[in-house]
Amino acid sequence: MNRLTQKLQQLKQQQQSGLVCYFTAGDPDFSASVDLFSQLGTAGADIIEIGVAFSDPVADGEVIQAAHARALNAGQTVAKTVELLRAVREKDTKTPMVLMTYLNPILQYGIEKLAAETENILDAILIVDAPLEYQAQFKSVLGAKNIQCISMAAPTTPAPRLKQIAAQAEGFLYYVSATGLTGGSLEIAQLEKRLEQIKPVFDVPVAVGFGIKNQAQIQALNHKADLVIVGSALVETFAQQGLAATLAQVQDFASALKKP
Repeated sequence: MNRLTQKLQQLKQQQQSGLVCYFTAGDPDFSASVDLFSQLGTAGADIIEIGVAFSDPVADGEVIQAAHARALNAGQTVAKTVELLRAVREKDTKTPMVLMTYLNPILQYGIEKLAAETENILDAILIVDAPLEYQAQFKSVLGAKNIQCISMAAPTTPAPRLKQIAAQAEGFLYYVSATGLTGGSLEIAQLEKRLEQIKPVFDVPVAVGFGIKNQAQIQALNHKADLVIVGSALVETFAQQGLAATLAQVQDFASALKKP
């Protein structure tokens, strides 16, 4: 049982929704990124989502695109991201880490190499642009190293496709709250109705991401989504205000999920 499975079971037993915090590895540089990631768990993040810097992050809005560009300009690579994961795991042995990436960097680096180098360090990987059928070639390699492969769904995913995804889902389902890019607007009422429809289809917890920016939205999703993913809002705070302000924001977001 890896850290992610343990955390998800713990949240279920406690009847709490969990907070997932996303940042891009190497933004603005390697050492600052290690300092941030190694403190997120203490600040209140239940799960850390680490983005692999990529030149064409087509699902991401301007804020995270800029984070990718900063990281790449600072020399971040997949190899340096593996090094970063190791450095963070030395400081934080408990908080689950999920790698979020696009296919191109992983295909170039090699899934076997990545899995071997992150065994006992990484808990799951989410490949944004890998269709369900394409994931099959990764799952056996990752599973052998106790790394889960996270699936995604969106408001445009038809019911038959949701069932196909559910049949193979592991870890949690990443549900894209709305069509568009990360950092977009969010209609809570529509999202709540959609969650009521899709949660019964899945045996794994359902995480909601894209467009969640503030405590009010987080609290509105408490006990409706199993996991709440915040990315752009935190990335922007880190870029503009630095580490202390970012960790304080994580604490505030975490506290919003502890309220009844």
